[in-house]
Amino acid sequence: MRLTVIGATGGTGTLLVEQALAGGHAVTAVVRRGWPGPDHPRLRVVVADVLDPGSLPPALDGADAVLSALGSAEAGRPTRVYSAGGSAILAAMRDLDIRRLVAITALPIAPVAEQDALQRRLVHPLLHRFFGGAYEDMRRMEAVLAASDSDWTVFRPPYLRDGPATGTWRSAVDAPLPRAWTLRRADLAAAMLAATSDDQLVRQAVNVAA
Repeated sequence: MRLTVIGATGGTGTLLVEQALAGGHAVTAVVRRGWPGPDHPRLRVVVADVLDPGSLPPALDGADAVLSALGSAEAGRPTRVYSAGGSAILAAMRDLDIRRLVAITALPIAPVAEQDALQRRLVHPLLHRFFGGAYEDMRRMEAVLAASDSDWTVFRPPYLRDGPATGTWRSAVDAPLPRAWTLRRADLAAAMLAATSDDQLVRQAVNVAA
């Protein structure tokens, strides 16, 4: 499969590139400045910025699926990187006739009905005090995706940890995910890659955790 990874130099994005290459895929890594990793015969690096929509088509051209690991450097402040970036990605995909998109938001933006009592009453309100700017824009991005006709999937992880992949994770769609405290970035990357060929997850927001 030919995959484009947006946000390829971030913690999860780097792992997406590494795992996709290890799985035999051809990968385009979309970066804002430069690629810090090693070269690979199946890796193409393209400099682009989701806030500059005209820069995206060369990065997405020829892709079978797009994986977005967008992130805000200042998560507590108001941002539009998720919503504006998601809109730009969708526009480029539409122009290039690319259907599949897998993206990341966060578990604290799940609807109230998809949160257990502890998450709803204590954990998520506390997290919103510190990361509310990012969460608000993630909600806007999910709304943009839901209004599109693309074959999207969103993963909503809790706190992301470093470390080797365990190969296991729990997930829930339209339902709470109890004891969803952490997830390893490597497992999130693996879940996203698996979703690119899972039709059951099309147009679904997936709550995911260790």
